[in-house]
Amino acid sequence: MPLSTPELDARADFLEALIRQAGLEARERYAARPPGRYTLKGPQDFLTEADTAVETLVREAITRRFPEDAFLGEETGGNVSGQATWVVDPIDGTANYARGIDHFCVCIAFVDAGRTQLGAIYSPCTEELYVARRGGGAYKNARRLSVADTPSLATATIELGWSPRTPLKGYLDTQAALITQGANVRRGASGALALAWVAEGRIDGYLEHHMRPWDSLAGLLLVKEAGGTTHPYLSLPDTLVLGGPVMAATPAIAPMLTRHARLDILEIA
Repeated sequence: MPLSTPELDARADFLEALIRQAGLEARERYAARPPGRYTLKGPQDFLTEADTAVETLVREAITRRFPEDAFLGEETGGNVSGQATWVVDPIDGTANYARGIDHFCVCIAFVDAGRTQLGAIYSPCTEELYVARRGGGAYKNARRLSVADTPSLATATIELGWSPRTPLKGYLDTQAALITQGANVRRGASGALALAWVAEGRIDGYLEHHMRPWDSLAGLLLVKEAGGTTHPYLSLPDTLVLGGPVMAATPAIAPMLTRHARLDILEIA
C-alpha cells in the first residue's frame, strides 16, 4: 500500500535535513584528507574512507527515524524487497573527490510503490541543494527549476557518462554522432550532478548507457519535475537491482539524443 501524503511529508522534511548533514560529513572529510588517497574497487572505480562513513551516517539516521523502511546503498547494499526504499549514493563523483576536485555530491532517493517519490542531490562544496517531489516540482535552494529551451543539438551542451559495464564502442559512437551534429560534449565524472544540471538548465542533456539506481533516481526525478524528458528506468525489468540506461534532456532534443544513443523508448515528464 502506498504511503499517505502525511507519511511522505515527514520523509521529505527528514530528507532535506539528512542530506545536508551527510554533505557536511563528506566536506569535512574532504578538507582533511590529502588528494590522491584512495583504493580501487575496479578500473576507474574509486573508494575512499568517506564513502563508507557517509553511507553509515545516512543508514543509521534512516533506521532510527523510519525503521520500517528498506535501504539500498552503493557501499553496504541492502534490501529492495520492501515497498518503501531509500536509495543512497554517499559520494557520487568519487574519482573527483579522491583527487581533490570540488565536483561531487551526496545523492538520496526515496522509492515507494515502484516509483521514485522524493529525490535530493547536495553539492557540499558549493552548498547547492537540489530537491524534487513527484508532482511537486524541482528546486535548487528553494528556487523552482526548469530545463532549458534549447532547440537543437547544434546549440546544445550534452554530458556523456562512461560506464565500464557497456561496450566502449557504444560510448565512442554516441560521442562521435553528437559532435558531428554540432553538440558540445563534456564529461564531469558525476552523473548525479549532471542530471541536476539538466534540471537547472546549465546543460541540455545527459546520456549514460548504464547507471546504478543510487546514481540516477534522484536526478531523473529532478529532470522530470523540471519539465524534461527521460528514458524509462524503474519501469524496466530489475533496474533497482541491476541498473540500466539513462537519458535525460530538454524535450526538443530528447528524440535526437535517444536516436544517437540507440535508445528507442521515451518517458515524457
